[in-house]
Amino acid sequence: MSYHKQLTIGLFGFGVVGEGLYKVLQQTPSLSARIKKVCIKDATKQRNAPASLFTTDREELLNDEEINVIVEVINEAEPAFEIVTRALKNGKSVVSASKKMIAEHLPELLEIQKNVSTSFLYEAAACASIPVIRNLEEYYDNDLLHGIKAIVNGSTNFILTKMFEDKLDFQQALLLAQQLGFAESDPSLDVEGYDALNKWTFLLTHAYGIVEHPDKLLFTGIQNIHAMDARVAGEKGQQIKLVAQAQKLHNGKVASFILPQFIQQDDHLSFVKNEYNGVVIESGFADKQFFYGKGAGSFPTASAVLSDLSALRYEYKYEYKKLYHHQPNSLTNDFYLRVYLSFTDWKYVPREKFEWIEEWHAREERKYLVGVLHVKELIENDWWKQNNTSLILTPQPIIEDVAIQQLKKKSLELAGVAF
Repeated sequence: MSYHKQLTIGLFGFGVVGEGLYKVLQQTPSLSARIKKVCIKDATKQRNAPASLFTTDREELLNDEEINVIVEVINEAEPAFEIVTRALKNGKSVVSASKKMIAEHLPELLEIQKNVSTSFLYEAAACASIPVIRNLEEYYDNDLLHGIKAIVNGSTNFILTKMFEDKLDFQQALLLAQQLGFAESDPSLDVEGYDALNKWTFLLTHAYGIVEHPDKLLFTGIQNIHAMDARVAGEKGQQIKLVAQAQKLHNGKVASFILPQFIQQDDHLSFVKNEYNGVVIESGFADKQFFYGKGAGSFPTASAVLSDLSALRYEYKYEYKKLYHHQPNSLTNDFYLRVYLSFTDWKYVPREKFEWIEEWHAREERKYLVGVLHVKELIENDWWKQNNTSLILTPQPIIEDVAIQQLKKKSLELAGVAF
């Protein structure tokens, strides 16, 4: 977009993020940005802004030639996609916070961006106050990015923190998260991992040039984590976090998943508590870098929208360098994972699927084991999500060369332990 001294904004949505942006812009006169019109669904709802600002007619924003930026912070993916598409084609730049819409329509959005001169920015769609997209896009060369692991959902992290530190069970921790506004009344998108999955879909694009539909990625949430799992973590001097992880393997391909994981106390992510997010990026010569900040909420998310608006004044666009200017990486499902599994009855666990089992324990309320599975077993089957079964990755869970590991394994089978 050409240099605009004044950003004239059409805002879709006036919920937590939309109202936060409205307040922040009033306190940021140096940005030279003003909201001209806000499109909302319910005209009868009382809002903390002049009534003249609002309309229920989207055309007022999309067809107004003075409006040169559309900011879209609504919850519904399909209307959001239609708004973004029309705005870009109408010569307006767009700032979005709709992770589900971006994840599900990424190929179409990439195609549209090739054919328009305006910008489409969405830092607010992942990790709120942490500038992770811009850093992956600009700072890390494709060959040097070894791995990235992140806590990208504040609601699940809050619940796990309370289970670990305050010894609450899952339902108690969830209820507290809802009471404090960190979880929705229908928490399934967060708790079952869908929110993290959507964010991870396009973070993979900026990190590795990978464009994949969310349906194709391995993930689960924290819905099956048991209070005993948190106790076991404490006994091992570890914590449990829902971790999105991608790692470049020796064959040059990328292993990726979003699964609960045991985190050791010296891991950067162990410092990420409550509703905070954290990202650890490992590169060739810089070792590990740690980004930390609030991952949700009115002002943290509005600050990310503000950052994108500021960048628009300098005609900033995502170049998708890893996708278009490098040989993009590709995902692989040819690796193994070391997992902890807790369950109520052995009959629910297909032991023959494990490469080996390193340890197992029977406690009064549940049993658990530690063993190694091929990742395809988790992708192709869902027994590990059924029957109150809880699967959590061990620290450093990826195993590439099973032959070498097998020589070192402490298999219970070799030890002559019968089940």
